[in-house]
Amino acid sequence: MATNIALVGIGKIAVDQHVPAINASDDWTLAATVSRSGTVDGVPAFTDFDQMLADRPDIPVISLCLPPVPRYDYAAKAIAAGRHVMLEKPPGATLAEVHALQTMAAHAGVSLYATWHSRMARGVAPAKAWLADKTITRAHINWKEDVRRWHPGQHWVFEPGGMGVFDPGINALSIITEILPQPMHLQHATLEFPSNCDTPIAARMQWTGNVSGDFDWRQEGPQSWDIHVETDAGHLTLHDGGARLLIDGAEVEAGTDREYPALYDRMAELVKTSASDVDLSPMIHVADALTLGKRVAVADFHL
Repeated sequence: MATNIALVGIGKIAVDQHVPAINASDDWTLAATVSRSGTVDGVPAFTDFDQMLADRPDIPVISLCLPPVPRYDYAAKAIAAGRHVMLEKPPGATLAEVHALQTMAAHAGVSLYATWHSRMARGVAPAKAWLADKTITRAHINWKEDVRRWHPGQHWVFEPGGMGVFDPGINALSIITEILPQPMHLQHATLEFPSNCDTPIAARMQWTGNVSGDFDWRQEGPQSWDIHVETDAGHLTLHDGGARLLIDGAEVEAGTDREYPALYDRMAELVKTSASDVDLSPMIHVADALTLGKRVAVADFHL
């Protein structure tokens, strides 16, 4: 029997990914939405989250697709109301608030799931399996995209808590922390801040284990979402955000693309036992970059 779920924050990612994934699943029924302006055809719509919680006790699961800064308050209210909570990436604006949510969920006996959709890309699991017994000699992230294409008019990405280039860059960090057999930690970083922005638009990073990364939100033309890993037994590449896997230049068949459906499959598993899944390692690397990174001012940028 399908479980009722409410989707909060009906923006581009909710419409493009979450709604189709929920509608295609036998585990879920999209029973309500909460948004100041967005709606989904045929689904009861609320503009006030408190009212939805009060009016719909039949909805035990909340999926939050809001920007990271307001997300904590919504998650805390949902947990206090005894609802299971699913968090779009990044799971919050700070590490401390997500730790607080973990504690709340544990005390309330409900599930908290910090999702990392890029880990569900079809090439990631086979990449992890192939690398498991290899010695890594070098790894490099090349993650460059056009913010104007993917976040048109969304000025919050350049406001405090918006994470800037790490909003997409954390996807790469979620993949590399999943596939490498050994952990890494940041050694140094250079962060480029437009003079009119509070978050970085580009970053160059160096970690232990000879792992490096270039992130840029000013990429025009073809977009780059690639991770290259050199080992003692060959060269592995993940292209297109993990959708394509190559080993020594040869394409490896890695199944079908089910990033968001796989997240909702996992949430269904967690809810059955009121278990939680909160891995903050990708977010830790972002926090470390903002702590260690050398700040460089660059020209103003406008969406």
